[in-house]
Amino acid sequence: MGLKILHTADWHLDSPFSSLPVQAREKLRQAQRELPRLMGELCQREQCSLALLAGDIFDASPSRETVEALKWELARWEIPVCISPGNHDFYGLDSPWRESWPENVHIFTGSMEYRDYPQLNCRVYGGGYRSMDCPPLLENFHAEGDARWCLGLLHGDGLNLSSPYCPVTAAQVRESGLDYLALGHIHTAGSFRAGDTLCAWPGCPMGRGWDETGEKGALILELDRTVSVTAVTLPLPVFYDFTVRVNRDGLSALETVLPPVQSPNLYRVTLTGQGSLDLEALKKQFSHLGYLELRDETEEETDPFDQAGEDSLRGEFFRILKQQLAEADPEQAELIRLAASLSARLLDGKEVTLP
Repeated sequence: MGLKILHTADWHLDSPFSSLPVQAREKLRQAQRELPRLMGELCQREQCSLALLAGDIFDASPSRETVEALKWELARWEIPVCISPGNHDFYGLDSPWRESWPENVHIFTGSMEYRDYPQLNCRVYGGGYRSMDCPPLLENFHAEGDARWCLGLLHGDGLNLSSPYCPVTAAQVRESGLDYLALGHIHTAGSFRAGDTLCAWPGCPMGRGWDETGEKGALILELDRTVSVTAVTLPLPVFYDFTVRVNRDGLSALETVLPPVQSPNLYRVTLTGQGSLDLEALKKQFSHLGYLELRDETEEETDPFDQAGEDSLRGEFFRILKQQLAEADPEQAELIRLAASLSARLLDGKEVTLP
């Protein structure tokens, strides 16, 4: 079996979750405090020999309780841990990274340097932020030494070349001589390969709002003959943001996207279409959910056949449809009503969403 490594980033411990109601904020903070323990259990389950934490582990100025809890958990991992401070937790004068950390933890504090792990036949290069922005630390860098595996660790932006947050280019990655470059900063997981180097970022392990929806997690890196990466999710709350069209009633529309059983996840659903909704009554139908936000963007329901028979092309069109409706069987009638509704919206210059 090859060497296994945890790659994680952007925990943002002590995030305020200020866009959410007070009760939801506290639940999310409690869930977020479980991150170090969950990551440690993941390392143990996957039998990882090394952990790479690519910055923004803290959101800004963490509480003393959060800092001490992280120190205690990282010591319990009992494997080497490398950390690259990012723009939210940069290595400033009052940074907790300046404190004493467990012996198994190494923190990169500036330009590119390395740490050797001979027992793993591995060398880890890394750099860290000194302020809220950071120059391209990988520029003009090339790995050296005779370790079998050369890894890089940065809180860097691999998507925006003009970024003030340690931009990383494909050319820099290609010329780095690294086997793997572990990035943080981008909250949605991604990767690219340049030359012989795989560059990847795991995204944040837990969303903090409606701009960070869907399942999150970490990466398990396996070094064998080649470098391979597997995404792993964690049992943490997930933000889901849906838009559904009301065709018959609001309850039926919500049942297409919301679970029928208890869930720690957070749901926001925008209801569109036509109809009159009682949002409070609908929310009671899903009281088993920990958090549900409903947004009503439906329009007042109108009868497209009201203008049937008017002395106009529109009136003649709906007169013909109305006549067909009177002679149709139930299945045909439903299609005719749908055609009439869509036609009326198009004639009124409104958007149409096909069911």
